[in-house]
Amino acid sequence: MNQSVFPLFEKLVSRQEKERTLNQRARVIWFTGLPCSGKTTLALGIEKELFNRGYLCQVLDGDNVRCGINSNLGFSNVDRLENIRRIAEVSKLFLSAGVITINAFVSPTHEIRDLARSIIGNNDFIEIFLNPSVEVCEHRDVKGMYKKARAGQITDFTGVNAPFEKPFHPNLEVNTDKESIEDSVNRILDYIIPMIEHRGN
Repeated sequence: MNQSVFPLFEKLVSRQEKERTLNQRARVIWFTGLPCSGKTTLALGIEKELFNRGYLCQVLDGDNVRCGINSNLGFSNVDRLENIRRIAEVSKLFLSAGVITINAFVSPTHEIRDLARSIIGNNDFIEIFLNPSVEVCEHRDVKGMYKKARAGQITDFTGVNAPFEKPFHPNLEVNTDKESIEDSVNRILDYIIPMIEHRGN
């Protein structure tokens, strides 16, 4: 840590006090999966349902993050690690504010996901793996990224010329090629609601 930096965390209103005010327990819900596996669609669906139930949430998505805080990063392994490190640090700040963060990132390797988990904390990190086939993801690809990657126009594209390492033990695995968006959203909600409900003191 920079010797001239003095964090003020211990002087802030505590996370527990903020969670009591918000009547929720903050967690980071981390969607991982191939491009076009449904991460953003489900993240937005979960946000809407939680908001309608009175929960305060924030969605972080690959596209909007790379247009702003991470606009200077590419897709090399080093840049992917830095991309996720920054996202995890931002997520940690939301945690301290008592906010539920819903993250939608390819995060393709064990190393990258382990980095995020180590920053956020194992107890606050809910990993949800979306697991349709590459063929289904490519069929859904309205931007034509898979086609460009196969033509050599995009390098380091996960699923074509860069690897995706499936999580060993995700909290939840969702086969988005075998169930509807509504069914996936409901199954994820059933899993996470007990983790974010506030339980008194």
